[in-house]
Amino acid sequence: LTIMCYDRYVAICRPLHYGTLLGSRACVHMAAAAWASGFLNALLHTASTFSLPLCQGNALGQFFCEIPQILKLSCSHSYLREVGLLVVSGFTSFGCFVFMVVSYVQIFRAVLRIPSQQGRHKAFSTCLPHLAVVSLFISTGIFAYLKPPSISSPSLDLVLAVLYSVVPPAVNPLIYSMRNQELKDAL
Repeated sequence: LTIMCYDRYVAICRPLHYGTLLGSRACVHMAAAAWASGFLNALLHTASTFSLPLCQGNALGQFFCEIPQILKLSCSHSYLREVGLLVVSGFTSFGCFVFMVVSYVQIFRAVLRIPSQQGRHKAFSTCLPHLAVVSLFISTGIFAYLKPPSISSPSLDLVLAVLYSVVPPAVNPLIYSMRNQELKDAL
């Protein structure tokens, strides 16, 4: 989502430099960085989670494993290591969030300087679907991980997990492919 935000920033704020800033080499580097950081994050959490002793059984109330659900099954204080990893992930995510906020402030400043109504509409229509997906992902993710335990329920946890882990990746290709006229014509 951060890389897609950078794409929007370059397309709107630096359109004449788009080809040089987001050439094939830059795209490969950004994709590799995203995959590597995601893999490293998942590897650290998986290794930490597998080392937790589970004393409340190993049955989750969901159909896929989420870290908070696994931590509920742990019976030792070694889960603090996993909480520490969650904090590190949170700081990384916060850095991405700050980058997106700064990018969108620059984007909105540039769009509001566009003299024509049609130009502003086109620029906003490019950004708003991405901003909606980012907002859905961030708001549900924050709520899922930071909600008080008193309002936790298995069904709420399941809905939140699906909203932040399944919906954004499923909606993104739809949003961006529907901007392509050839795909619209094919549908």
